[in-house]
Amino acid sequence: MQRFALSLAASLLLTLPAAAQMPPSPAEVAQPRVPASRAEIGLSFAPIVAKTAPAIVNVYAMRTVQARRGPSLLEDPFFRRFFGAPNGPGFGGPSERIQRALGSGVIVDASGLVVTNNHVIEGADEVRVSLSDKREFDADILLRDPRTDLAVLKLRDGKTRFPAAQLGSSDDLQVGDIVLAIGNPFGVGQTVTQGIVSALARTQVGITDYQFFIQTDAAINPGNSGGALVDGAGRVVGINTAIFSRSGGSQGIGFAIPADMVRVVLESALTGGKSVRRPWLGASLQSVTADIAEGLDLPRPVGSLVQSIRPGSPAEKSGLKVGDLITSIAGQETDDPDAFGYRFATRPIGGAVEVSVIRQGKPLTLTIPLLTAPETTPREEVTVSTRSPFGGATVVNLSPAVAEELRTVEADSGVVVTAVAEGSPADATNLRVGDVIREVNGMPITRTADLVRATSTPARVWRITLQRGGRTLTAMLPG
Repeated sequence: MQRFALSLAASLLLTLPAAAQMPPSPAEVAQPRVPASRAEIGLSFAPIVAKTAPAIVNVYAMRTVQARRGPSLLEDPFFRRFFGAPNGPGFGGPSERIQRALGSGVIVDASGLVVTNNHVIEGADEVRVSLSDKREFDADILLRDPRTDLAVLKLRDGKTRFPAAQLGSSDDLQVGDIVLAIGNPFGVGQTVTQGIVSALARTQVGITDYQFFIQTDAAINPGNSGGALVDGAGRVVGINTAIFSRSGGSQGIGFAIPADMVRVVLESALTGGKSVRRPWLGASLQSVTADIAEGLDLPRPVGSLVQSIRPGSPAEKSGLKVGDLITSIAGQETDDPDAFGYRFATRPIGGAVEVSVIRQGKPLTLTIPLLTAPETTPREEVTVSTRSPFGGATVVNLSPAVAEELRTVEADSGVVVTAVAEGSPADATNLRVGDVIREVNGMPITRTADLVRATSTPARVWRITLQRGGRTLTAMLPG
């Protein structure tokens, strides 16, 4: 799901004298207030919906999967002959079937750029988009970003100018602001629900790598994923992405990805990139617990403690040190590493950003350059096809860029798993994306070519060492 912010415009009468054309005082600026009359209670959100709804679309994703037929009497040769069933190697084996996923999306550019959730189109062979006026278009996937659960599509029509929604700024939102959620819940058709912003900067949700969500009580249900969270000015302030529910339906707790993160992903798609360009910090951060706060003589547990710093990284160049407590970035407070990660990731590449830290009880300001992580070693991607515990795994050489993408910041070198084919030997071995392979049968693995050599000859027993989540694991597996 997704979101955008709002702003109000003020106009001055041209007939007023020049001396009267002064900016309004704070007291004169309209402030949020409750309805003061029956007439105000009867006001409608219809103009906002009429402005935004044409840009909200339905996204249909289709993919072909292999489905194996279950056992039956017709697998017996006698019954096949008796019933005239087909003979051959394909009978009773795998068959193809089509899986369909339904979600929502938002047209954010008149050329036909659509933002939706990555989980809506994940693994899709074909994507179609249906507009509110019933027109349908095939769509290409320009960019997928699993880390934010966002994807950018392009409608295949170079002539049509499509209705587009305006992106707002999620930083303009306040708790209590009225918002609308527009999407296609349960596939019943375009639906609008209304609620308020229940919370901002909601972290510890466990949905994406960047834990920083807008929480709303506007009813959000399956199928709303990828739809718009709209503010009182008709601007998209978020992309609806998930609900908290024990029943599968809305229970008044929905989450939307902030529009400022959506804008970062969209800009990367517009530049033709296949991945999102984000600033690289080169440091690992830790949340501040109550015990740590007491030890640091802090009034409350807030901020991000620097655990480690990669040599040559922007963090090191800024003068950041292990043990520093980061409290804000660009003047915005960051309560925990998730909040800092979001604020840092949404900064534009190039230039620098100031962060406030506390070092040994003293406040200071550091300037961190906003650079992308370098790919110091070519990826040399390989999908292992040999008969080994790694069969079906796709691996690449590790570099700062790859480590940043896969969140394996603790590893400096080696070979990292980027994909595991379902049902493959690697899947049976429980190999995971992000695992760093260190050693196979006593042979150090520093490049993907090393892994190919180490697994080229079958073995009766495989002794493998890998790094996962900061821990080194060693296992003995049968050949």
